[in-house]
Amino acid sequence: GSDDDYLLRAFGGPLLECGARPAPVRPRPRGLLAAYLEALEDAAAAGPIAVGGVSLGAAVAAAWALAHPERTLAVLAALPPWTGTPGSAPASVSARHTAAELRRTGMAAVTAAMRASSPHWLADELARSWQRQWPDLPAALEEAAGYVAPTAEQLHLLQPPMGVAG
Repeated sequence: GSDDDYLLRAFGGPLLECGARPAPVRPRPRGLLAAYLEALEDAAAAGPIAVGGVSLGAAVAAAWALAHPERTLAVLAALPPWTGTPGSAPASVSARHTAAELRRTGMAAVTAAMRASSPHWLADELARSWQRQWPDLPAALEEAAGYVAPTAEQLHLLQPPMGVAG
């Protein structure tokens, strides 16, 4: 549920301090995965890049790096949601449940329930990001929930260095 605004505020400063140029991608709730892959391809058109993301973005970045090791300098993965098939991974179950509730009860009710059960900072971030992605948020959550991430065995084959924050 995080977005480019959060990524820039959370990671932009440290990335700029080490000479990197952050280029977070605004989620496009229709065609979420295609938009991430398109952004990675565009960014790497001029040469190798460091890739990364939070949750689903971390998994997509790792998969792209596995497919394009010659175009990847490093992978920065924050809170990767699962490895391999999502199955009953908590992040996948939560995304599917949230999508169903959004369709059943609407944005206001789901946001209120999320606020009641989340830390204040997270509730504020998700409420802002979710509103930006509405009314296509349920479709994006369902697409994310079904993503098959790289397996642990595949990640062992990753050539560029990878940093993971959990």
